[in-house]
Formats: sequence, structure tokens, C-alpha cells
Amino acid sequence: QVQLVESGGGLVQAGGSLRLSCAASGRVLSTNKMGWFRRVSGSEREFVAAITRSDGNTYYADSVKGRFTISSDIAKSTVSLLMNSLKPEDTAVYYCAAGWNVLNILRDSRYDFWGQGTQVIVSS
Repeated sequence: QVQLVESGGGLVQAGGSLRLSCAASGRVLSTNKMGWFRRVSGSEREFVAAITRSDGNTYYADSVKGRFTISSDIAKSTVSLLMNSLKPEDTAVYYCAAGWNVLNILRDSRYDFWGQGTQVIVSS
């Protein structure tokens, strides 16, 4: 099993920045992808960004490309999401996720472990 704990959410003005962190424990070295998803109340959970463990390839949703950066620190078993130029439409609960394989990296159904989520609110 893998346990994931997110931190770093909060309230920020539009145009500001936040860094989310995800601390992983357990069988972390057996996972091959980690990602960030978000959910706006009443909506489906949507893909934000992901990174593969083996080669560090990164993937981004079009809505955040150029503004968000995902990175991982294997030694510390953490994954971070740096969010710049935040917009009110980025307001959501952000979830960290981990998966055993790298298949279907954009699909939330292909991740095996999830954190509890951290709230991000961007005021206009």
C-alpha cells in the first residue's frame, strides 16, 4: 500500500502562486506514476499534471500548461506542484495520486492510491 498526504493549499489572489506538496510513504518505490487531479464541487475530477518515476516525463492538462510545474524528489518521496499565474477557475480541491503502472496516465481511474485532498481558492 501507499499513503499520500497533500499540503500547501490555501487562499491566494489571482495572479499569485502556490506550491502543493505530496508526501508518499509505504511501497512508494513500486509506483511508476504520480499525478495531481482536481475537483470543483459538483464536477468530475479532472487531470492536472503527472510525472513518471522511471524517466521523469511530465504531462499537463492544456488548461495549466505553461503555468503549473510538477516535480518529484525520489529521495524524499515527495511530488510537488508549483502553480503560477493562478486564476479563479483553478479553485478546486487538489488530489495527489499514485499508480503502479504508467498506462493511461491522464485517467483518474488508472491510479491506485489517493490522498485526502487540499483546498485551493483563488480570489479575483
